[in-house]
Amino acid sequence: MEHVWQKDSERKAPELERESYDGIINYLEHGYPSSRVRWHCHEEYELHLIVATSGRLFVGDYIGEFSPGHLVLTGPRLPHNWISNVVPEGGVALRDMIVQFAHAPLAGAARVIPELRELLPLLERSSYGVEFFDLGHEAEQHLARIRATHGAERFAAFVQLMSKLARTANYRLLSSASLRSYDDDATLAKVNSVLNYITDNYREPISAEMLAEQVGMSLSKFSRFFRKATGNSFTDFISRLRINKACQLLMDTDQYVSNVCYDVGFQNVANFNRRFLQVKGVTPKQFRRQADGRFGGIGGPVADTPRA
Repeated sequence: MEHVWQKDSERKAPELERESYDGIINYLEHGYPSSRVRWHCHEEYELHLIVATSGRLFVGDYIGEFSPGHLVLTGPRLPHNWISNVVPEGGVALRDMIVQFAHAPLAGAARVIPELRELLPLLERSSYGVEFFDLGHEAEQHLARIRATHGAERFAAFVQLMSKLARTANYRLLSSASLRSYDDDATLAKVNSVLNYITDNYREPISAEMLAEQVGMSLSKFSRFFRKATGNSFTDFISRLRINKACQLLMDTDQYVSNVCYDVGFQNVANFNRRFLQVKGVTPKQFRRQADGRFGGIGGPVADTPRA
């Protein structure tokens, strides 16, 4: 997909999200495509449920895949984005169900209401982004109640859901670092443009020099800018994105490993194997065998492309 670069004067900057709402809980939802889908952050915590489409998510320095039922809690100022790549023609009316809430009121309430203190460790973990497993359906029911209610009833539904999340052990932390963005809107706009371009064109050769020129920076300044925004060097970020896609192909198809290598944008099989081992701790072939053992062999054979 060709990405059209816009001049700063023409581009609508994806501002730091600032919501105004009564109470401490804000419910919102949107479909896809949506102007809300961009690399961004906000002062509030955000509990984010995907109910339709599949694609790729970015949370701090984490890159992964999502599908319906995907449930994540992000902390204040932790950058994040969900980009769908499996979307029906015309998009979807509802992709995201979201609750945002501020820290100060909840922390203040916990000081005088002991029952709320069990939520505090969960809020601390959210600075890395927390993904919950096997709770998507239940969370959707809770979020629907939050959407339909107001006042004390809404707060009760919110606390019930948060208590469930605080008590579960079925979760993982996403970002390897507790990244908090304090960039201004113009900087976030540049980050968003760069990440969108990389996501759309990761199969093609992409250089830091080219992107630095596109956003009007020297190479050294762009390198610092990119690491600060994503927690990764430019080279590591591209490699992780491509390897993430390679994992999906290794599980879902019978393509040769060499074909997977070139399909996700690597130009050299030896380099692909080396980088895959560094990121995943196993070779691509070992990863495929492990995936078959765990999932019982996902995907049927692809004609004329036996496994390597």
